[in-house]
Amino acid sequence: MNLPASPSFSLAGKKAIVTGASSGIGAACAVALARAGANVTLAARRISELNAIVDELHKEGLQANAVIMDVSQIEQTQELIKSLGPLDILVNSAGLARHGTAIETNIDDFDAVMNLNLKGAYFLTQAVAKGLLETKKAGSLINISSQMAQIGGQERAVYCASKHAVEGFTKAMAIEWGKQGIRVNTICPTFILTELTAATFADKEKRAWIDSKIKLDRVGKVQDIMGAVVYLASDASSLVTGSSLMVDGGWTAG
Repeated sequence: MNLPASPSFSLAGKKAIVTGASSGIGAACAVALARAGANVTLAARRISELNAIVDELHKEGLQANAVIMDVSQIEQTQELIKSLGPLDILVNSAGLARHGTAIETNIDDFDAVMNLNLKGAYFLTQAVAKGLLETKKAGSLINISSQMAQIGGQERAVYCASKHAVEGFTKAMAIEWGKQGIRVNTICPTFILTELTAATFADKEKRAWIDSKIKLDRVGKVQDIMGAVVYLASDASSLVTGSSLMVDGGWTAG
């Protein structure tokens, strides 16, 4: 009997970029990809934080570098991606949330969230894909979305709208570029404990709401995203595209 070969999770020889990589989920994704063998560019607005992470990765003997990038600045982002490319892997973890009731939404908050979460994500994904198409390379493009891309959430109308839209363009791009071997997927986390979410977890009422929804009876950690991103970036997921990988502890199951 010939047993099937196991797919590889190795990213050796791959070039990756992770945006929003200065902290939280983005930083964890960059670490995971580097440890899987990729040469990772960490991108965000805060260069000192990026350099600190890169230094630690270098201590582990891993390949990493840092660049300043504001994903909402479309033309600058496009030029930077062109200079770095072609890139085999994109992980877009840059994002913004300005929560409040729908009736209180103002135009400035709406535009700020949409410019980064939707417009920035769209044209960043497009820019990386252009480099792959021009060089006839396959690749894996991953947007960090949210469980709120599948459902609604209290005081999150604008955020939900932006993430639902990300799911839409992800599916459309996956269809367009599939024959060229370019896969486009999202990761949809539940509430993950980071510096940015610490205030939410500290609120007893909000913490009770979160705990009541997560079926696995624990909150999310950045480590929960690390395995998911290596899977989608690697050949282990070579038949996965246009999909949303839920990392939500069962929140959206019911």
